[in-house]
Amino acid sequence: MQMRTIDQAMNYLKLIDPSTAFTKTALRRFVLNGEVPSVRVGQKYLISLEAIESFLKNGTIQATDQTTSNGIRKLEVKR
Repeated sequence: MQMRTIDQAMNYLKLIDPSTAFTKTALRRFVLNGEVPSVRVGQKYLISLEAIESFLKNGTIQATDQTTSNGIRKLEVKR
């Protein structure tokens, strides 16, 4: 799993599609609304590049909710 900050994720998206209409503001909104799964570390959100690609391809994230013994949810992104 490749985890990136919002800025790094946008740089990645622009690298693979330089003329993308998708914006950092839109990505941040999807993260804050919980539509794109993320992990908050301090003041930053870390996002899986695979989750972003899945979201952009399908419009949703397909995840299975499995809680581990320490209470952390494991998200499995399906393509």
